Amino acid sequence: MPALRGVKMQKLAEICVRRPVFATMLILSITVVGLFSFRSLGVDLFPKIDLPTITITVVNPGASPQEIETEITDKVEGAVNTISGIDELRSTSVEGVSQVFVNFVLEKNADVAASEVRNKVDLIVNQLPETAEVPIVQKLDTDATPVLRIAVSAPRSLREVTDIADKGIKRLIESIDGVGNVEIVGGRLREVEVWVDPDKMRAFNVTAADVANAVKLQNMELPGGRIESGQREFTVRTMGRVPDPAQFNNIVVASRGAYAVKLSDIGYVEDGAEEQRTEARLNGQPAVTLVVSKQSGQNTVAVADAVKERLAELTPNLPHDVKTQIVGDQTIFIKAALHSINLHLIEGSILAAIVVFVFLWNFRATFIASIAIPTSIVATFGLMAAMGFTLNQITMLALTLMVGIVIDDAVVVLENIFRFIEEKGMPPFQAAIEGTREIGMAVTATTLSLLAVFLPVGFMAGIVGRFMSSFGFTSSFAIAVSLIVSFTLTPMLAARMIKRKHAPAAKGPGPEISTSPEGQKRSSLAEFKDKYIQAQSKESRFYRPIDRTYTWMLRWSMHHRWAIVLLSVLVILSTVPLFMRVWRNALPLMFESCPASPTRW
Repeated sequence: MPALRGVKMQKLAEICVRRPVFATMLILSITVVGLFSFRSLGVDLFPKIDLPTITITVVNPGASPQEIETEITDKVEGAVNTISGIDELRSTSVEGVSQVFVNFVLEKNADVAASEVRNKVDLIVNQLPETAEVPIVQKLDTDATPVLRIAVSAPRSLREVTDIADKGIKRLIESIDGVGNVEIVGGRLREVEVWVDPDKMRAFNVTAADVANAVKLQNMELPGGRIESGQREFTVRTMGRVPDPAQFNNIVVASRGAYAVKLSDIGYVEDGAEEQRTEARLNGQPAVTLVVSKQSGQNTVAVADAVKERLAELTPNLPHDVKTQIVGDQTIFIKAALHSINLHLIEGSILAAIVVFVFLWNFRATFIASIAIPTSIVATFGLMAAMGFTLNQITMLALTLMVGIVIDDAVVVLENIFRFIEEKGMPPFQAAIEGTREIGMAVTATTLSLLAVFLPVGFMAGIVGRFMSSFGFTSSFAIAVSLIVSFTLTPMLAARMIKRKHAPAAKGPGPEISTSPEGQKRSSLAEFKDKYIQAQSKESRFYRPIDRTYTWMLRWSMHHRWAIVLLSVLVILSTVPLFMRVWRNALPLMFESCPASPTRW
C-alpha cells in the first residue's frame, strides 16, 4: 500500500511539472481556504474540554447540616445512583445548602448525562421539604469562564452603587452576543425590612409566622377575572401591591376583638438593603464588581473586546461621580501568550530558511523550500476550523513545532533535484521529474512515519487526550499538506526557477568540433569540467569542513560498531532514571496576575 501511494505521488509530481497551472491552483485552493478559515477561528487559552460532571444544588434556608443530609442529600443520591456510567458520586451538606457532584466516565456524553440526572431529580421533587427551593441541575462547563471583572465605585452608599451597576451596566452588557452571565459581587440590592418587637408581639399574642403571612397575602396582585359589556370585554386585576414601603406599617397582622393589630403596633418597616454576603474593594474602598462570563464555545477575546466597547459607550451616560475600571482581564494573558507563540513561529520560519540558504547557497532554491512553511501552516487553519478547534496554546504549539518539520520534505526533494542538475548535468525540467521520482518513496515513507507518531495523539483517551487531541490532528494535517507541497509546488518551481551553471567560455574563436578520437576526448574533458563546475556548491568553504568531519565520524563509527551500540544502549537506559527525576504536572506552571479577588461569606 505505501509503495502504491508512493508511485501515485511521483506521478502527481510529474503532472505538476508538466502542468504548472494545475499545481499552482491546487496549492492556492487549500491556502485560500485556510486564509478564510483563519478569520473564523476562536482565540482562547486552552482547548475546550467537555467533562461529563453534573452538579445538583438544593437550597433549604435555615436547615441544619444534619437535616440537609437526611432530608435532601440522601434522597438525591439515591435517585441518581441508578444512572449508568457513573464514575464517582460525592456530596457536601452545609447549613442551608446541599450539593451532589456526579462524575461520569469520559466516554459519557455530557448533555445526555445532564438530561438523565435532571429526569431522576424530577421524580423526587415532591419528597423534598416544602421549604426547599427547586433543585438546580448544572453541567460543569469549563469553557464558560469569567473573562472580565469590572469594578464600579462612587462616593455614594453601596446600595446606590449596586442599583447603578445593575440597571445601568449589567443589563446592557448581558445583551451582548457571546456573554453568558454577569454576576454582581460585593453589592447590596434594595430590600424592604420588617423589624418587630418581641415584647409587643407577646402582648398582642402575634407570632412571626402571622407577620410573614400577612405581608405575603396583602402584598400581591391577583387576576380578578373579566367583565363583559355587550361586544366588549375587560380584564379585571386586583391591585394589591404596596407601592410605598411606609404603607407596610398599615398592614393588619391580626384581629383582637374589635381592634385590628397593625404592623406599626408591633414594629416598623425600613426601606434598606439586603445583608451583604460578598465584598469587593477597589483601592481599599468598598465597590461593586461585575464578573462577566462568556458562553460556552464563544471567542474569549472577541467577547471581552465587545464588552469593553459597550462599556466605553455606557460610561458617558453614567453619573459623573461613578467610575468604572477593568480590574481583571483574562484576554491580557491570552494575547500575551499567543503573541509570544506567534513570534516564535515567525522566528522559526526565518531561521529555517536561513539554514537552508547556508547549505544550498542559492536564493532561488531557498525560496522554493521555504514556501512550504506558510502554505502548510495556512492550509492547516482550514482543518482547525472544520473540526472546531481554536487558536490556543496547544494548537499554536503544534504549528510552531511543525515549522521545522513541514520544510523537511521540500528540502529533501529540492536537494535531490539540485544534485541531478549539478552532478548529472540534467536540464532543470528533466531533473525535477527524475529527482522527484528517485526520492519519492523515501519522502513518502518519512512522512508516513511522522503521521504514525502524531496522528494517534489525536485519538488519545482520558483527560490528557482531551487536551492533546487538537495537537495531534493539527500536527498531522500540517505534515500531510507538506507532503503534497513537496510533490507538487516544489518540483514545479524547481523546474522553472533553478538555472544550470555553465563552464566559462574560452577566449577567442572556439575549436572546431571534430569527430576524431582526439576530438571526442576533448569533448569528454569539456563535459567533465562542466559537471565539476555544476558540483562546486559541495566544495564551498562552508560545506567542505562539515562534509569531511561527518565522513571521519562515519568511518570511525563503522570501525567501532560495538562502541556505538553500547553508547546507544546506555542512552536508552538513562531515560528511566532521568524520567523519575523530572517533575510531573498536569499543566505547566504559569503566573497570571489577577488583581480582583472577591471574598464571600
